[in-house]
Amino acid sequence: MRIDILTLFPDMCNAVMNESIIGRAQKAGKVEIVCTNIRDFAGNKHNKVDDTPYGGGMGMIMAPSPIYDCYKSLYNEGEAKPYLVYLSPKGTTFNQKKAVEFSKLDRLVLLCGHYEGIDQRVIDEIVDEEISIGDFVLTGGELPALAVADAVCRVLPGVLSEDICFEEESHFDGLLEFPQYTRPAVWHEKEVPEVLLSGNHAKINDWRRAESLLITMEKRPDMLKNDQLSEKDKKLLKKHAESVK
Repeated sequence: MRIDILTLFPDMCNAVMNESIIGRAQKAGKVEIVCTNIRDFAGNKHNKVDDTPYGGGMGMIMAPSPIYDCYKSLYNEGEAKPYLVYLSPKGTTFNQKKAVEFSKLDRLVLLCGHYEGIDQRVIDEIVDEEISIGDFVLTGGELPALAVADAVCRVLPGVLSEDICFEEESHFDGLLEFPQYTRPAVWHEKEVPEVLLSGNHAKINDWRRAESLLITMEKRPDMLKNDQLSEKDKKLLKKHAESVK
C-alpha cells in the first residue's frame, strides 16, 4: 500500500512516519509513505499558497490551484484516481473500522489543511471523503493525518508481528481492551489476577472477554448501545462476577 500525505510541513510528517513500527514497516517494504509539499506547486516566487477569504473574515484560506496541482502530480492521465481524504473538523469521526477499510485500498491520499481551511471548490473537485479525529480544532491537518496513517499501517499485513497484536486491542472488535500485566507478579502489594498465572488459556480468554465487556460498559457505554449482549456474554459476566466476590 502507498499513503501520500499532502502538506505544508513534509519534514514534520516524515519525522513521525520514519520512526518506530511504521518506519520499520517502510524499510521492510510493507508500506510506502510519501509526503509532498503543497508549496512546491504554488506557482509564485514566494511559494504563497493562501489568500484572504471572499466576504471578509479573520485568517487566510488555502488556494485551490496548489492543492489541485499537487494532487494531480501523484498520478498519470489514464491511471486510477487515488482515494483522497481531507482531514477536516466537518468530517465523520475516524475509528478502527474506518482504519481497516482504508487499509484495503491500494493507495490513500491524506490532505492536510491549514489556516482557516481550504477553498471549497477544490474540496468539491477532488475530495472523496472528509475525516475528523474528534470534536476539537488543531492548527493544521498534519497531526490528524499522522494519526490516520499510523492506524491504517498497523492493520496492514506484516506490519505487526502477528494479526493478534491489533485484533486484541481496544476498538478492533467493538470493545475496549482488557487490563494487561507484566512482571513482577506483585508490585506495590498489588497482585496480578490469579487466572493470568494459571496457564489455563480457556479461562484466561473468558476473563479477558468479561473484563473487556465490563470496562466498555463502564467507560464507553455508547459503544454497546446497538450491540445487545449475547446469552454467552451474559453467562460469562455472571460467572465472572461470582469469581471475584
